[in-house]
Amino acid sequence: MSQQQLGRGPLRSDGANPAPPDDRDPPSARFVGRLGSLGCAAAGYGVFQALFGILPDSLGGTPAKWLVSLVSGVGTALAAWLAAALLRTRSAGPTRVVAVSVRAAAADPGPLPGVFAATYEALADQVTVVDDPVRGRLTGWSHALGESTPSPPTPIGTAYGLHIMLDLGVPDGRLSTGDLVDTLWRLRLPDGGWSARSQGAEARPEVTAMVLGALARAGSSGDRLAAEVDRCTAAFTRELDPAGRDSTHVVTTVLRGLLRAAPRSPLLPALREVLIDGAMDDELREHLRCWGYRLHPPYGPPSPLHTAQTVVALDRAARILGEPAGARAARQDGVRWLLSCPEARHHTCLDVENLREEVRRTRSDDPNHHEVLNVRHFTATWTVRALLSPGAREVARADGLEAEWRERLDGAVAAVWAGQTDGIWTWGRGDGSELRRPMWMTYQGLSALRAHAVWMYQPGE
Repeated sequence: MSQQQLGRGPLRSDGANPAPPDDRDPPSARFVGRLGSLGCAAAGYGVFQALFGILPDSLGGTPAKWLVSLVSGVGTALAAWLAAALLRTRSAGPTRVVAVSVRAAAADPGPLPGVFAATYEALADQVTVVDDPVRGRLTGWSHALGESTPSPPTPIGTAYGLHIMLDLGVPDGRLSTGDLVDTLWRLRLPDGGWSARSQGAEARPEVTAMVLGALARAGSSGDRLAAEVDRCTAAFTRELDPAGRDSTHVVTTVLRGLLRAAPRSPLLPALREVLIDGAMDDELREHLRCWGYRLHPPYGPPSPLHTAQTVVALDRAARILGEPAGARAARQDGVRWLLSCPEARHHTCLDVENLREEVRRTRSDDPNHHEVLNVRHFTATWTVRALLSPGAREVARADGLEAEWRERLDGAVAAVWAGQTDGIWTWGRGDGSELRRPMWMTYQGLSALRAHAVWMYQPGE
């Protein structure tokens, strides 16, 4: 997406420049000023002469006459000068205001306002309201827009919809963030926590942390959040959830959600250490550290997606927890790895290719069977988020890689932009046989473009 499309650059008004203010005083003020500058001395001298001539010698002799006359003359001159100054100020009119140049909006704004408006219209048109006999009224969205069979709101679809509403600012009353917040609490499982539609009735930490992050952002009570945070962190251990603790996607998702919902959680430093320990060395990219889809051997191939997810999580953790040297070195290596993409066309390279993965867990109610969570990843959005993190820009400046940083960022943004139609992002299998519009994808696309537009804004001089 070009800078012109995003509206970067000076925004000038097409109208003529305003005339410069007139610095000259009006004629009446100039006359009063000249009169005051001459008349005050004359008035003082006249008073001095008059008093000196009429005061009797019996007052105290000639020196006393001189003193009285001089003091009276000076006082009269000063009074006359002050009176003239006051008249001049009143004659000059109101205080002159210095004109300030204000840039008017461009005649042809960038496309983002239209995209945001289209997204809101689509979500307002497709919101689902269901009166559940057990949970009460539910307002939200299912996993994807336009599903073939009507589906009630789900935790994931409604949480991402809430994120979108918070990003867009809810321009009118058709959608209420309060209703969405209430729905997410009503969708909580009987024993606490949340799960994806395909995961059944057992809470999962990645879904719970994501929902808690949305609720925290919307302003839910800290006390109410704390109880769910405790349940989430207690279940997310190596013993109780080995598959989750081994998944880069799951660990980074839990870390990001808890940074919003429970920034003082004692689990956060431990999860950061899990990520740092799970880095792998890539000999094809100068032995820089990066991440695969697993945090323990076998790691799988180096993954731009999982490296970007880890960079984002580590950067956010650094702002909340501080950053020890080991964490900083790992995060910076991840940034350098992302900047070392060898391909020339960064909007279509493998580093922005969408991915799918499975998170397989043994079912607690039936150890002989597995629960399979299919996860789709909008890779380009994670690349944009990672490269726009404050730490990534610092690495690029320090290493003299600002040109490479800009190239990779522009390519990733172009890939994000290409995925939307009328403000909604579509996931395709590649053969055109399956087209879905998942809520999470639209949120991630909007979030990436919004962050990029904020970074590009350049105020006028």
